Parts: sequence; C-alpha cells; structure tokens
Amino acid sequence: MKILAMDTTAKAASVSLLTEEKILAEYSVNVGLTHSQTIMPMCESLLQQAGCPVSEIDYFAVSNGPGSFTGLRIGIAAVKGLAYASSKPCVAVSTLDALSYNVPDFNGIICCVMDARCQQVYNALYLQENGSRRKKGPDRAISFTDLLEELKKEEKAIILVGDGALLCYNEYKAVLPNLVLSGPASRYQRASSVGLAALEKIASGEIISAGALVPEYLRLPQAQRELIKKRRLNP
Repeated sequence: MKILAMDTTAKAASVSLLTEEKILAEYSVNVGLTHSQTIMPMCESLLQQAGCPVSEIDYFAVSNGPGSFTGLRIGIAAVKGLAYASSKPCVAVSTLDALSYNVPDFNGIICCVMDARCQQVYNALYLQENGSRRKKGPDRAISFTDLLEELKKEEKAIILVGDGALLCYNEYKAVLPNLVLSGPASRYQRASSVGLAALEKIASGEIISAGALVPEYLRLPQAQRELIKKRRLNP
C-alpha cells in the first residue's frame, strides 16, 4: 500500500510518499513561497525520484485543518484533483493530529499549537506514554491565556509542537518549568506525519471520496468575523 500525503496548512509545505513499513520520500519547503507555486512541482519531482507513477498510489492523504484558509484550499484542491483523476480514495487528517506524530519518543503531554493570530492558537492536547497516544480533547481555537491556565494543571512534561510553538514557549516558559520546546526538525508540519496518521485512519476504515474532502476551519474567516462584529455594533 502506498500513500501520497500533503500538508499546506501553514508557511511550510510538504509532500511525502510512504508505505506501512517506511517513509519512502519526503520534500519540504519553508521559504515563504505561495503553496500554489510549490506543491505540485514538489509532488511531481518526488514521485519521479521515487520511481512511483500516480497510478500506483492507493490513497491520497491531506491535512484538512485547522490552518491558513488559503493554504488549506490549495492542498485539498491538489489532492482532490489527483484522487479524481486516478479514482482513488482520500484520507482527511487533522493538522493537529498529524503534528502529534512529530515526537514519537516523547513521554508526557504533547501540546500542538498553530498560530491563529488575534492572540489565539489552534490547539489540541495529547497524552503520550510508552508509544501510546491519547487525544485529550477536540481541536479548538483558544486564547494564549486560556491555554496557559490549562497547562498549569498538568504535572507531566509538556512539549510544544507546531508553527505556534516558539510563540507559546516565549509566553509560557517563565511560569511552566515542565515546558519543553520541540527542536526545529520536529516542530513544523510534515507530510510524513500526515501519512502516518492516515495509516491509522485507513486501518479503522476512515476513508472518503475526493468529493467528500472538505476543509475544517474551526473559525470563521476574518472578513466574516469583521462583518458579524460590524452588524452587532450597527444593527
């Protein structure tokens, strides 16, 4: 079984090819280019270098949110197109769930955080012990302050993962002695982690058609939030 996985939810973009046994190939860029410029050339080059035509892909996996609204749409559109063309199924993976796969050897609380702007992060918490991982709650948008109050209650070691990790670490390190910042190699979104999460979903039958693949934003776009605010102030 071969899975082609993508992540375009934040500034880093990546694509990976993997099987049940190993990660065959992975490309990643974090240079600020628009994902529409990079993701398909990366995908084409990766498959060529791996000697794997698109026809040999069994599943297409993509992180479907939370994340950048534009980034999500680019990655999902790319996977939809590939899946439609090859008549293969898709796997939708939470970006936060995928991030939790970045630190498989850590024991404690994995705190996945993505910068959501407006003093908020997209977040989910996971308890990982001896290779077993359990999600402690749903994906959410939460303020820095509210997340800090939750983390103060944790006695186990806490590791921050995601593009919001450094931001949160700088905010929290003075009051959370059990806090650890993940290293640069494991901090950012990675398509291989999307693929690893997809393997578990495939095993449990959580596959969908290309047509059913949609983004999970968690929060309304800023333009809509501003419009709602304006209407409340000027009924």
